[in-house]
Amino acid sequence: MKKKINYGKHYIDKLDVNLVIKSLNENLITTGNYVNLFEKKISDKFKCKYAFSCNSGTAGLHLAYLAINLKKNDIVLMPSINFVSSYSMAKQLGAKIFLVDVDPLTGQMTPEKVLDCIKLNKINKIKVIITMYLGGYIENNINFYNLKNKLKCYLIEDACQAFGAKYNFKNKKYYIGSCKHSDICVFSFHPVKTITTGEGGMVVTNLKLFSEKIKIFRNHGIVTDKKKYWKYDIKQTSFNYRLSDINCALGISQLKKLNKFINQRKKIFYEYKDKLKNFKDYVRIHNYNNKMNGFHLIILNINFNSLKSYKNEFFKFLNKYNIFPQCHFIPLYKFSFHKKKYLNKFTGTEEYTKNSVSLPVYFDLNKNDISYIIKVIKKFIQFNIKKF
Repeated sequence: MKKKINYGKHYIDKLDVNLVIKSLNENLITTGNYVNLFEKKISDKFKCKYAFSCNSGTAGLHLAYLAINLKKNDIVLMPSINFVSSYSMAKQLGAKIFLVDVDPLTGQMTPEKVLDCIKLNKINKIKVIITMYLGGYIENNINFYNLKNKLKCYLIEDACQAFGAKYNFKNKKYYIGSCKHSDICVFSFHPVKTITTGEGGMVVTNLKLFSEKIKIFRNHGIVTDKKKYWKYDIKQTSFNYRLSDINCALGISQLKKLNKFINQRKKIFYEYKDKLKNFKDYVRIHNYNNKMNGFHLIILNINFNSLKSYKNEFFKFLNKYNIFPQCHFIPLYKFSFHKKKYLNKFTGTEEYTKNSVSLPVYFDLNKNDISYIIKVIKKFIQFNIKKF
């Protein structure tokens, strides 16, 4: 039996382990030198003014909402294909959330679909739009930057899957996270992400007002007296969203390998794409406009109608060969907690959900593994064609 191949996993080497051990021998293992250094390395690399580590991408999204003073009845627009974090954190603050349909191939919200949602629901004043770069692919971001200015609202980039991705704007390259054209950007360092801190996240911005709020909200609402180190005030009751020195030591070491990690994911992306090109009537991997993506996921669109098959059958078939792909994501409106009825139709969302599968991709997924996965996918296609 072939070894189990999951859709994603972390990669830890001796350098990572050694720096984490070193951090354990420091005087502080909570918020110390490694936290400050990790944040500085992120702000320097992405060329943003402020970077704040936190204990998850979810915490980062909550901090972003608190920074823009999101409150009861404020209107938030976000994609229907999304992890629950951006929805649940906005809901906790009493916001009115409108889910927006997505492109059936990329699973990403488009500015056109945002405008359709606004028109259909007769929305007047929008507080914030949440873009989500599904799979680490940067689609439509320039148009969203323009839309933000047109609608006079905030733009938060949920880049939890897009760490290390770049984009071109007026012949100049920027990192997602530079916040040159958005208000706040949020990253996640969960173990299946491009780099990991075990669990963790990062919030970045160029706006001083937001940075001051994030810093306070991250640490119980505490403001220390600069002249009297032992004296502090609680400006507002808040949360403990801090990340430890131990986690940040791992992040510092992982960050050194970022280009290597992304390049390997990119190679795997094109390997899948090339080896499956002769089956384009049945499966395809989208041609993204931007070529400087994060390649967090490899999203395979399968024409199950042509194969007279279903997604569940594909999962069962691959599982039989010890391959475990994943689904990103189940639409937010399908969960039990969700009671709201929408005027807009989610035709793109339904098609994407029906046909999309996330294939295995991680740093030490080797060529033999990839060949094996492709062989099994072809076997699934051929098996279903024979049934015609």
